[in-house]
Amino acid sequence: MRGEDEQTGFMFSYLSPEQRVPADHPLRAVRRLTDTALAELSPRFATMYSDIGRPSIPPEQLVRALILQMLYSVRSERLLMEQLDYNLLFRWFVGLSMDAPVWNHSTFSKNRDRLLAGDVAAAFFAAIVGRAGAAGLLSDEHFTIDGTLIEAWASQKSFQRKDRPTAPRDPDDRGNPSVNFRGETRRNDTHASTTDPDARLFKKTSGAEARLGYLGHVVMENRAGLIVETVVTPATGTAERDAAVLLMSRRPGRHRLTLGGDKNYDTRGCVTELRALGVTPHVAQYVPTPHRGSAIDGRTTRHPGYAVSQRKRKEVEQSFGWMKTVALIRKVRHRGGEKVEWIFTFAAAAYNMVRLRRLLTPTTA
Repeated sequence: MRGEDEQTGFMFSYLSPEQRVPADHPLRAVRRLTDTALAELSPRFATMYSDIGRPSIPPEQLVRALILQMLYSVRSERLLMEQLDYNLLFRWFVGLSMDAPVWNHSTFSKNRDRLLAGDVAAAFFAAIVGRAGAAGLLSDEHFTIDGTLIEAWASQKSFQRKDRPTAPRDPDDRGNPSVNFRGETRRNDTHASTTDPDARLFKKTSGAEARLGYLGHVVMENRAGLIVETVVTPATGTAERDAAVLLMSRRPGRHRLTLGGDKNYDTRGCVTELRALGVTPHVAQYVPTPHRGSAIDGRTTRHPGYAVSQRKRKEVEQSFGWMKTVALIRKVRHRGGEKVEWIFTFAAAAYNMVRLRRLLTPTTA
């Protein structure tokens, strides 16, 4: 028998968002991980807000909303607020009731800046890594490092000479002036972006197009493929090697470590500094040429662990792929190195939670 297409609106609902979300929904494990980390951050949140005045958006709800934005590739705060308005799954995850009003997108952005000032991304990332460590999932000896180019929220037209005043805008161009920089040598020491001065013109491989951006670096432990360290640096030719030394100097402990990487890290200076930190560089060997050789030799490559590190190091590309395609940081929507590093670290935490959802059993998640 054919059912009737009745579209009668009901005044009351007897099911809560908690009841509507299936028990085996993937977000339930992510929510448990998030709430555990936020419970550790509660004392930090208490110091960020005044005891008087009107209540603001709860920081726990802000963090959950940012996680949803990355997990579901929501490209703007406007669309995120739209989803929160009618999406029951989003309301349940953030912690909003059925009748709770949704925030204005500008209010959400302003309150998010408070989290930036409190360095919440780094603390949240550390809490997620600590949860993985407590479950015995992290290696404390074998790591991999790599860097990736993050495009800045700035156009090539904004990359102008520092000693040249900005030309008056032609009213006929309607905010998009015609700029011809063909034949002009543009360098980071003489030019800067007027939109994002922290961005640098850089190309990661020869023959590629130079883009304004930053370099995001991660250290991955080789047991479960989880990210344990992050940093964002200006895009320069030596940034990856400098970041390797910086990040490995943060690793605790006195025992010997190994660090896998591609051949870009195979320089005498980088290898020497890593060894001084007690780190054995398991980096890919640079193909010898008449002008350059490899900084590592058979004393390192003859060990079976070197081959294992070379095989495991390729897994770090999975984190970059997820953060760029799902978390949408291929071209960041934030300006300034501080904000870019904040959102990059938060994306790394979201990536770890996606992996931990499968690595942790339902009883331990």
